[in-house]
Amino acid sequence: MESVNSTATYEPARERRPEFWRLAMRCAQIAGSVDVIFFFLFHALGSPILAWVNVVSVAMYAGAYYALKYRRNKTAVVLIWAEVLIHAALGIVLIGWESGFHYYLLMFIPAICVSAARKWAVFALLGLWGYFIALDVLMWFIPPLQPIHPTALHIVHLFNLSVVFAMFSYLSSYYLRMVVSAQRKLREMATTDSLTGLLNRRHMTYLAEKELARFQRSGHPVGFLLLDVDHFKSINDAYGHETGDRVLRSVADLIRRELRAQDMVGRWGGEEFLAVLPDTDSGKAQASAERVRNAFLEKDWAEIAGGDVEVTISIGVSELRAGDDLSTAVSRADTALYRSKNSGRNRVELETV
Repeated sequence: MESVNSTATYEPARERRPEFWRLAMRCAQIAGSVDVIFFFLFHALGSPILAWVNVVSVAMYAGAYYALKYRRNKTAVVLIWAEVLIHAALGIVLIGWESGFHYYLLMFIPAICVSAARKWAVFALLGLWGYFIALDVLMWFIPPLQPIHPTALHIVHLFNLSVVFAMFSYLSSYYLRMVVSAQRKLREMATTDSLTGLLNRRHMTYLAEKELARFQRSGHPVGFLLLDVDHFKSINDAYGHETGDRVLRSVADLIRRELRAQDMVGRWGGEEFLAVLPDTDSGKAQASAERVRNAFLEKDWAEIAGGDVEVTISIGVSELRAGDDLSTAVSRADTALYRSKNSGRNRVELETV
C-alpha cells in the first residue's frame, strides 16, 4: 500500500528514498499473501466470485512488486491504487458494507500524507474521501448483490479488521523509525563536520564550555591541543582538493584513534583541529600530543595521497587555568602552535607560564 503516494513522484525518487520503495515492495508481498488467504476463505464461505477476484488481485500485486523491483514506480502505484479501489468496491457491493472492505481504503491516508507533495496530497485525499463516501451512500440504496450467511459476514469483517490493524501497526512502526532516523541525521548534521566526521566548531565550543563549567565547579585539570597540518596548502596545490580531502579525513581518523574515548576532538577550521582532554594536566596533554605527532611520522601517507608525500603536524598545548574562559585557553594553545610553526614545524610546544 505504501507506494500509493507516488502519484506525484518520478523515477529519481527511488534513488532519494530507497527505504520507502523497499517498504512498498514488502507491502505488495504482504497484500498478495492476504489475497491468497482470501481466495480459500471465500471459497469456504460460499462466495466464488470474490474468491476468483483475489486471483486477479494476486496477479496485480505481483506486477506491482516486479515494477518496483525494476524501478517502474508509477506502474506499481497505478496497479496498487486500482487493486485496492476496485477490490474494496467489489467486496462491499457483493456482500455488503459490514464486510469491512472499506477499511483498506483508509490505509492510503498515512501513505499519502507522508510522501506526496502537499498539493497532490490534498487532491488525493479529497478524491479518496469522495470515493469512500460514494460507496457508503450507494449501499444505502442497494442491497448486497451476493449476500453470504451472517456468521460468514462476521468472519470476513473480523478478518479484514485484523489485517488492516496489523498493517497499520506495521506501517506506524516504519514511520516511527523513519522519524527517529531523520532526527538522528539532523542531529549529526548539526553537530559534526561533514568531511571528517569530527565535531564541528559550534558543537565543539558547546562541549568545551560544559567542560569549562565542570572545571569551575571541581577544579579538575583540562588540557587543550590545537593541531595544524603542516604545509597543507602545498598538498592541495600539488595533488588537488580531492586528495586534500582524503588527507584531512585520514588526519581526523588518526587524531581520534590516538586520543582517548573521553577526549573531545573537533575540526576547528580548515586544516586545524582542537582537542579537549578532560582530567588531563599540561604534562599529560603534551605526552598525548607527542603520541599523535609520532603517529603521523609512522603513517604511510603515500597510500592516501597517491604520490610521494609526507604529512606532519604541529601542535600547541595549554591547560585550563582559574579565571580562564574558552577563548583564553585556546588562545594560549594557539600561541604555542604559532611558536611550533616558527621553530620548524612538526613539533609540540607547551604554553609558556
